[in-house]
Amino acid sequence: MKLEGRKIYKGIAEAEAIVTKDGISFYGGIDPDTGIVVEVGHDLEGQSITGKVLVFPTGKGSTVGSYTMYRMKKNSMAPAAIVNERIDTIIAVGCIISEIPCVDKIDINCIKTGQIVIVNGSKGIVEVK
Repeated sequence: MKLEGRKIYKGIAEAEAIVTKDGISFYGGIDPDTGIVVEVGHDLEGQSITGKVLVFPTGKGSTVGSYTMYRMKKNSMAPAAIVNERIDTIIAVGCIISEIPCVDKIDINCIKTGQIVIVNGSKGIVEVK
């Protein structure tokens, strides 16, 4: 299945999806040294986003989240790609400075955790295998 969205940051990544209906705050919600979601009560609490296609509705929280994403990328703890329904500026800036392929305006209900997903940020296409 191919889903067409909006290009946020270029690049192509293929990985297992990890999906949540909850918004994500990279600052305080994810441990940048481990890639583990640490936000208490979050749908993904205790799970790693490292090397996965992270699928979620939108970001939340502090603008420091963009720099947290950059730190994760430098530590090899970042997600392989990000797919959003409606991106916010924090996630957009984080993807751009961290060079993480990203597409938004995607119906995330079409993607399930564990599926293999190809994110083509250069074309704004998300392919679910």
